Amino acid sequence: MANPRLRGWRKWAKKDWAIAAVGFTIILFALTLLFDSRNPTSSSSSTFNLPSNHLIPLTLLHRAKATVCLDGSLPGYHFQKGFGSGSNHWLLHIEGGGWCNSIETCEIRKRTALGSSKYMDPLIPFDGILSHQSSQNPDFYNWNIVKMRYCDGASLAGHPESEFKNGTKLFFRGQLIWEAIMSELLSLGLSKAKQALLTGCSAGGLATLIHCDDFRAHLPKDATVKCLADAGFFLDEPDILGNRTMSNFYHDVVQLQGVAKSLHKKCITEMEPSKCIFPQQIIKNIRTPLFIVNPAYDFWQIQHVLVPAGSDPDGYWRRCRLSIQKCDSTQIENLQGFRSSLLKAVSKLQHDKEGGMFINSCFVHCQTWMAETWHSSNSPRINNKTIAESVGDWYFNRKVTKEIDCPYPCNPTCYHMDFTQPS
Repeated sequence: MANPRLRGWRKWAKKDWAIAAVGFTIILFALTLLFDSRNPTSSSSSTFNLPSNHLIPLTLLHRAKATVCLDGSLPGYHFQKGFGSGSNHWLLHIEGGGWCNSIETCEIRKRTALGSSKYMDPLIPFDGILSHQSSQNPDFYNWNIVKMRYCDGASLAGHPESEFKNGTKLFFRGQLIWEAIMSELLSLGLSKAKQALLTGCSAGGLATLIHCDDFRAHLPKDATVKCLADAGFFLDEPDILGNRTMSNFYHDVVQLQGVAKSLHKKCITEMEPSKCIFPQQIIKNIRTPLFIVNPAYDFWQIQHVLVPAGSDPDGYWRRCRLSIQKCDSTQIENLQGFRSSLLKAVSKLQHDKEGGMFINSCFVHCQTWMAETWHSSNSPRINNKTIAESVGDWYFNRKVTKEIDCPYPCNPTCYHMDFTQPS
């Protein structure tokens, strides 16, 4: 596994956020390699299953010429057609990968797959919630499955009115990308969906929350339509020094890319628009049934919200923020406070009869798109249920699903990422 160890903590400058976004992609790739090596996909499958090594091609969006990534290249998606009983059912997943909050960080980002289709892999595997293997994905394996690539740096919510006309050649068109891909998918059969689920991981999870009701509005009224945000519930919490690091960062993203136009109108009339991008505000206005998958000790949030590098100049948190198993009792107490803030922020869903959640006590980030954490013999469980089983119970109304884990270190089924280990 690639070693994401950070050497020599320094002030968390704006360019670090872009580097973190790129590093996040590397981490996710490393996670995939780790989990694949620990538990290869089972060979048992149904008659309709596709080969486990099947790769899904990238489709670029040629029809909407003005709809472009940060660098001006065409956005894209990967699409695997459904079959059998899933032919009229659709699952859309929005890729994650952080944000850019300045001209400098967006310039860095546009030279990566998170800002340009020029760098995107033309073929990718579909695993976890995207898999066409019933052993990996028992409830959704034969649906039409789409992975929307993320290349705007603002959770598919930027607007071209905020583009700079001074020769920077940056395009802020996330909202247009969302609308154009939706239009294309509707023409491919999404408009006739009987069942549909919008999902996303990390920044894609946030995009799922932002666009959830719009997704519902595009589909038939008699269709079952729901949304699932994975590791996208970013908290509006101060860091260990009391600074509003994440709040300030989101303020810059919203200002730079004109994101306010994509946020709920009621919210932006009541408070600073950048506050309205936080999930705890977004869920107050979502009408579509919603499920939250989130680790209580999300390593990305611990490393960038609770303990950003600039908040720890003496390196007291260095090992803890890279591995929860290296934390001392005082640090664990801080992490338990962060967990309490998450549970308070999602409390609305606890009282929502159509809402669901799976909050486990793992040091991880994004758990739905990998077989190992979504549904396998070694997957994290709460009350002996995998994430896939819990989501399926919720989506198909088999039973109420509001799973909240006991505090760390009580759950032996967790995967805890350890970034202190050598490669």
